[in-house]
Amino acid sequence: MVVAIDGPAGVGKSSIAQMIAKTCNFYYLNSGSFYRAYTYLHVQEGRDPMNYPSVLETAKQYVLSIEDGHICVNGSDIEDKLHTPEVDAVVAQVSSYPPLRNYVNEQLRRISKDMNVVVEGRDITTVVFPDADLKCYFDAKPEVRAERRLQQHPDGQDYATVLRQIKMRDEIDKGKEVGALRVAEDALYIDTSYLTIGQVCEKVLSAIFTLKGDVNR
Repeated sequence: MVVAIDGPAGVGKSSIAQMIAKTCNFYYLNSGSFYRAYTYLHVQEGRDPMNYPSVLETAKQYVLSIEDGHICVNGSDIEDKLHTPEVDAVVAQVSSYPPLRNYVNEQLRRISKDMNVVVEGRDITTVVFPDADLKCYFDAKPEVRAERRLQQHPDGQDYATVLRQIKMRDEIDKGKEVGALRVAEDALYIDTSYLTIGQVCEKVLSAIFTLKGDVNR
């Protein structure tokens, strides 16, 4: 079974997807972590992240693995390196490069083949897994998402800056030539602005259990 979750930054996709995967004993994949990892590795090499073809070259030089939901390079967990201000500042632009998106999408499909997975990102329901068993789209007000981001990463940035970055990221994601952020017609739409993580999980788990029940009939 493939459970695909899309939505903008700061709506709780990662936390909720991981909880669902743990509850259902599914494999967890975060497409955004791949783009962040390649951006981080490229910057670490002292190369220009705005040179998109060179980022793709860097991506093909490394083999990423997923362990306990964390991105690893050569067995080393780099998850805590993926949400630095340096990566945040450029990852939206880097991830808009179509050849890199195609490369990441191929990996996501390969890794998840014949497995029960919860996959989250921006175009999982529309491009990567258009035939997913369950499609979900999480949303929330930009102001709420900015507050959440500040609580998660209190690294000195002020509210106005974070809010501006979130709105800018939304514009980039929705305007991408390939893999633009949009709501799939058959997606379960959930506004998480004033719901707890537990409440959102309950809605998704209910949909999963309903599907499983239909399959077993």
